[in-house]
Amino acid sequence: MKMEVYFDNSATTKVLDGVRDVVVKAMMEDYGNPSSRHQKGVDAENLLKAARVEIAKTLKVQEKEILFTSGGTESNNMALFGAAFANKRAGNHIITTSIEHAAVYNPMQVLEEAGFRVTYLPVDENGHIRLDELEATICEDTILVSIMYVNNEIGAVEPIEEIGNRIKHKKPDVLFHVDAIQAYGKYLIRPKRMKIDMMSVSGHKIHGPKGIGFLYIREGAKVKPLIYGGGQQRGMRSGTDNVPGAAGLGAAAKEAYTNFEEKIDYLYGLKEKMTEGLQKLDGVTVHGLTGRESAPQIVSAGFRGVRSEVLLHALEDKGIYVSSGSACSSNHPGISGALKGIGVKNDLLDSTIRFSFSRFNTEEEVDYCLRTLEELLPRLRRYQRG
Repeated sequence: MKMEVYFDNSATTKVLDGVRDVVVKAMMEDYGNPSSRHQKGVDAENLLKAARVEIAKTLKVQEKEILFTSGGTESNNMALFGAAFANKRAGNHIITTSIEHAAVYNPMQVLEEAGFRVTYLPVDENGHIRLDELEATICEDTILVSIMYVNNEIGAVEPIEEIGNRIKHKKPDVLFHVDAIQAYGKYLIRPKRMKIDMMSVSGHKIHGPKGIGFLYIREGAKVKPLIYGGGQQRGMRSGTDNVPGAAGLGAAAKEAYTNFEEKIDYLYGLKEKMTEGLQKLDGVTVHGLTGRESAPQIVSAGFRGVRSEVLLHALEDKGIYVSSGSACSSNHPGISGALKGIGVKNDLLDSTIRFSFSRFNTEEEVDYCLRTLEELLPRLRRYQRG
């Protein structure tokens, strides 16, 4: 029997019912402009404050250190450009990795065009940077390090706390930015302890609305605004605040960290079942680490002899929705930097599928997906050989 199975939760997630209700209330009842001085404006401003409180609690940081943005891409851009141009008198050297999301990688290229020197650290076969290499790369001119917490394609998890400690030990005034878009809601993140100065998060990855995210900016970190105007959010991001989005994000953040361990254990259970099933299939290679050393929600696998786009649509015909890579880079065709970075063989580079889970997925869905793959793969391989 055909099922509908959504295994593309790293691209976006279903909005929670409670989040939807909060967003609708903000649009239909508390619809005032939070910059207005009348009661409707005060009510809207209170929703923003409440959302900041909920988000700050999840990170053990101050409310004023949470800046609402339109999502992960804007948060990354603001952190990178804002920090680079605010600190360019101190130096022009920036460090990142070779497997960053396009929302970090592309701004880095623009910064290079603007005269900054960027070092792209390679990764090992598990997608991890080498800590000694990072430390050796930090020099007198280094002003910023940006490293992804969880890789969006293969689920590699960087040792963020140790990275932060290494950076600050070598050069305390270097700003440390973390793209936590795939990590927030999946890990307990403590920016103060981890020495994180800036951190990017997107709402629609944690069952919140699209078009909203936040950037954590440590108090005292030197960062320039990207958007100027009416001075909202203490002048750091002008423009009328997205109250419904922020309220929904606050609700989603609170829910993500309620019964947290239980939710993460559930995801790891799905991941283990999927990984074990894939490894039993002929000609299938699971990329990177597969246990609790990797992210709970992502499984990446190569299917020898079948192009990823062909397999993606064959699965779609069976009601199974997956990704052939990062959804955000699907408009820029090319081979994944993450797969190349971990040394995936050439015959699997264009034959890789990402499965990503959420709390709404079930073991029955995993079983259905594995049965479908077992049925499809021999037929697709015969077709492509022919």
